[in-house]
Amino acid sequence: MAAWAPDPDALRGRVAVVAGATRGAGRGIAAALGEAGATVVCTGRTTRGAAGSSRSDYDGRPETIEETAELVTRLGGTGIPAVVDHLDPQQVEQLATRIRDEHGHVDVLVNDIWGAELLKGGPDQWDTPLWELDLETGLRILRLAIDTHIITSHHLLPLLVEEPGGLVVEVTDGTTGYNASHYRISVFYDLAKVAVNRLAFSQGKELAPFGATAVSLTPGWLRSELMLEAFDATEADWRAAAAPPDFALSESPRYVGRAVAALATDADRNRWNQRSLSSGELARVYGFTDIDGSQPDVWRYMTDAEDGRAGGYDDYR
Repeated sequence: MAAWAPDPDALRGRVAVVAGATRGAGRGIAAALGEAGATVVCTGRTTRGAAGSSRSDYDGRPETIEETAELVTRLGGTGIPAVVDHLDPQQVEQLATRIRDEHGHVDVLVNDIWGAELLKGGPDQWDTPLWELDLETGLRILRLAIDTHIITSHHLLPLLVEEPGGLVVEVTDGTTGYNASHYRISVFYDLAKVAVNRLAFSQGKELAPFGATAVSLTPGWLRSELMLEAFDATEADWRAAAAPPDFALSESPRYVGRAVAALATDADRNRWNQRSLSSGELARVYGFTDIDGSQPDVWRYMTDAEDGRAGGYDDYR
C-alpha cells in the first residue's frame, strides 16, 4: 500500500485565514493548508517587525508569523503574514478590509487563537478551587480563548458567506463528548474549551443557510514547540523524551492541520456541520497521516482506557 501524501493542488486558488498561526496547532494548520496549495493569511502578534513580541503573552518566544508564512510558501502554498491582536476589534476589522481588497473573499477560517498556555499554569497549579485562583489571570484566559474567536468571526464571516461552501474551524482542546464529562484543569480552562466547542455549534446553525460549515476540532497530545521544550526534546528525538507513557500517542502540529485540509477539500463537508471532531477521528475517515506516516488517536485511547478495554499504544497509532 502506497504511503499517503498531500495533494499539492487540492486547495490551489482557495483563500484561508489561520487566526493564531504563530506556533503550535496554528502553524501546523497553516503548513498543511500550504501543502495543499492554498493561499494562507497567517495572523498573530509575534513578528520580526519593530513591535517584536511586546504584545504576546508568550513574551520572548522565538516563533514569528513571518516564519509560518515562509513555511507555507516553502510547502507549495502562498503564505501571507498579518500582524493582528485578535482582542482588538479595530485590528481585526482592518484585517477583513485588507483581505477583501486583496482576495475578495475567504474560503476557510480557522480560529486557533489561544495564547494562554502559560496563564493556565503547570500541573502543580491544576485542580485549584476557583476562589483560590487569581481572578485577573482567569478572566484573561477567557478573553484570549473566547472573545478573540468571536471578534474574529464577527468581522471575517461576511467574507466567508458571500460564496457557498465556506468552512469555519474552531480549534479547542477536547471533543464535546469528552469535555462534557471531564473536568479540565480549572474552572477558567474548562469553560474556555467547552465554550469553543459550543461556538462551532452555534455558528454552524447560522452558517447553514449560506451553504457554509462550522466544526470544532481538537488535536490530541500536541507536540507543540512549548511541549517539546517542556520535555527537553525535539521533533527528531521526541520518542526518547522523559515524558508520561501515553506521550507515545502524541502528534505533530501538522496532523491536525491535515485534518483541516481534508475537511476543506471534501465537497460533502457539510455533513460535519456543528460537529465536534478530532484529528485522529478524521484521519480514519480521510486516510491522511501524521508526518511520520502514523495515525495517532489519543482521545480514542483515553476513552478505551477508562472503559478498561485499551490495547497497546501501537493499536492507537
